[in-house]
Amino acid sequence: MSNVGLVLGLIAVGVVDGVLLAALAAQLLRRPFRGASRPGPAVASPAPSDDRTLTALDGDAGVADGVPIAAYDRVVRIAGWAWILSTGILVSASGLWTDRQGAILAILGIAGLFVLVAHDLLPAGVLGRTKYLVEGCVSIVFVTLIVLLTGGAPSPFFFAFALIVVGAALVVPPVATVALAVLAAASYVIAIAVDLAPGGLDVPGMAVVGVNLVSLILLAYVAMVVAREQRRTRQVAVRLSTTDALTGLANRAYLLAAVEREIERGTRYGRGFCLLMADLDDLKSVNDSHGHHTGDRVLAGVADVIRDGVRRIDTPARLGGDEYVVLLPETDPTGAFVVAEKIRQGVAAMRTLVRDGPVTVSVSIGLVAWPDDGATLDQLMNAVDEAMYASKRRGKNRIVGPYVRAGEMTPVIRSAWPVAERRAPTSIRERVGRAV
Repeated sequence: MSNVGLVLGLIAVGVVDGVLLAALAAQLLRRPFRGASRPGPAVASPAPSDDRTLTALDGDAGVADGVPIAAYDRVVRIAGWAWILSTGILVSASGLWTDRQGAILAILGIAGLFVLVAHDLLPAGVLGRTKYLVEGCVSIVFVTLIVLLTGGAPSPFFFAFALIVVGAALVVPPVATVALAVLAAASYVIAIAVDLAPGGLDVPGMAVVGVNLVSLILLAYVAMVVAREQRRTRQVAVRLSTTDALTGLANRAYLLAAVEREIERGTRYGRGFCLLMADLDDLKSVNDSHGHHTGDRVLAGVADVIRDGVRRIDTPARLGGDEYVVLLPETDPTGAFVVAEKIRQGVAAMRTLVRDGPVTVSVSIGLVAWPDDGATLDQLMNAVDEAMYASKRRGKNRIVGPYVRAGEMTPVIRSAWPVAERRAPTSIRERVGRAV
């Protein structure tokens, strides 16, 4: 094979590679990955993006379809270096391609440099969603050159194409997997065409090419099906582990992790947030008089009121029993009071129909702000719990907190909200007492 043929083959692979990469990148930038979490109609659904959700809830901690960046980098790094080193050893030890050994080893060296830069030198999220496509397409170019230099159709390195496509199928949507499979097949055909003998392929050669291409397509299909089922199973597991079955709100574990995440974000960017805790008044009497089924209907109805009363970025959760907590990011006490009053009035207006007539309920709500009422998760949860019980003691069906004047049900508006201007936290009991 001449140097001109090698250059032409590289140009052809590069053109096909670039066109498909541009088309895929455009598609991925216009729509989210299949399997990613989707917000509900009224509030963001608690569907996290990776397995560390309950401790981090950080959107940057994971990548498409729930695969953590760190795990992805580790797997690709190991597989990449293993293939590069094993190929180099095989080429050097076998002596089958002595006239092209220098070019093969040079390509393997460039491939190793790419793996080093992509997985060790560059930040993990620098390429965002296109990381998979860039790596897959570049890897296909390297494999194509190796196949071209090691005999074309009979090259033993063809199945590196299948390795790339199957590995990508685990972290990219089906459309991207299909595109990478097409790119791999086209690159394989180009590598064969560049080094094709004057008489063309004989029958055994055509059989080898046909079997290889069919195997690539079938492996891509199997990988897509397995990956789809894995994503579906993971979505169900995540939903069960982060969502309250009765109300559809976030559960306790998700809520606590979300508050921790918000504390970290507030500390970093100097933004505060508020927390509401609402407790149903006299739910036990509803259960005793009308049965637990009616009580469950009341709990679900209150959840609907809370869900309809918050923003998409807020996190409403059922803490347990008849207690609900709402995390309000980027919200000052005045705004939190407006949300709390909307919830209180909405619950008071509820009418749950039973045989004896409509059942009415009310909620007692505690309101606190970070970091004035607690700098840590435990301090903040204790503070909002105490504020809620203070509301119970003062007659129920009301909002109590350091920023609320009893009777008037209006918040004490602070002159400044940035974290830097806040004073150190004080006792919630003392502040509630002063407010009333």
